[in-house]
Amino acid sequence: MKHNFGAGPGILPHEVLKQAAAGVIDLNKIGLSILEISHRSAEFESILDEAVRLVKELLGVPEGYSVLFMQGGASTQFALAPYNLLPEGGKAAYLETGVWANKALKEAKYFGNVEIVATSKESNFTYIPKDYTIPEDAAYFHITSNNTIYGTQMQAFPKSPIPMVCDMSSDIFSRKINVADFGLIYAGAQKNMGPAGATLVIIKDDILGKSGRKIPSMFNYQTQIEGGSMYNTPPCFAIYVSMLTLNWLKSKGGVEAIEQENIAKARVLYEEIDRNPLFKPVCAVEDRSHMNVCFVMENPEHEKPFLKLCEDKGIVGIKGHRSVGGFRASIYNALPITSVYVLIDAMQEFAEKTQVAQ
Repeated sequence: MKHNFGAGPGILPHEVLKQAAAGVIDLNKIGLSILEISHRSAEFESILDEAVRLVKELLGVPEGYSVLFMQGGASTQFALAPYNLLPEGGKAAYLETGVWANKALKEAKYFGNVEIVATSKESNFTYIPKDYTIPEDAAYFHITSNNTIYGTQMQAFPKSPIPMVCDMSSDIFSRKINVADFGLIYAGAQKNMGPAGATLVIIKDDILGKSGRKIPSMFNYQTQIEGGSMYNTPPCFAIYVSMLTLNWLKSKGGVEAIEQENIAKARVLYEEIDRNPLFKPVCAVEDRSHMNVCFVMENPEHEKPFLKLCEDKGIVGIKGHRSVGGFRASIYNALPITSVYVLIDAMQEFAEKTQVAQ
């Protein structure tokens, strides 16, 4: 058995994989694969409708918001958000909390001025800035809710006087949020929602149409809304698996239930990191992510033998991002707490063996 701590594409529920595999061969016994049916068919339209309905139900999306399934990942949204929301010559405000936040603000500079309201770059993004003022003369305020590379997460969201845009790629559906606090939420599917290829966009309808610029059809949120996520051929398989995953989440009790599981997984793992003399955390306690637990070894020479022990125990995807090093345990929704305990056992076993050897 493998224990998949990969940062993304991340682990999917086993039952979803079985359902998806069956759908690849024969979708709902119609004699055709999900990979070969028309996106205009009744079968796929029902899948898309169900996926949108589940997003609205699980996140409590209020009236006045549209739910889209797009392509190009969150990286494309880095450009589409300012393209649609930032008037020429206008200003956007950004909170810089990591690599992806930095990439997002760089894209925004192609469309207007960018004000970095706060940054934790000087500490290699080991914390989330908190004492800052959101400029009211900006078109929107952009944040990144969870930072996969550095293991930090916004545990609370600011109250913004301007539309708030949030990249939730790595913690969407992992905890309760108030969608009404945001003007735009976007998230790549490949962490908690489905496979790579689909991008979820939730947008407040009344913030659109104010940029004053002409936007090509494929890049225009309004066009995508009017086309019902089918202006062009959508990523059918990724949407199908996302729908299955959202149904799985609903069957577990929804976001409220999975949030408690995620809190429990993170708590026991951080307790071991804090207790074990061979390991140490890398970010501020109050900003620790419940999705990506990052840590290093007190002695870097122990890293390779610990990785070998993890490999022997079926623990995969634990190596940290190349820009940070150390280890990163991504504990997304579908990862059971039993896998977390396997990792904890490996940490304890390695510490015992190392101490005996010394």
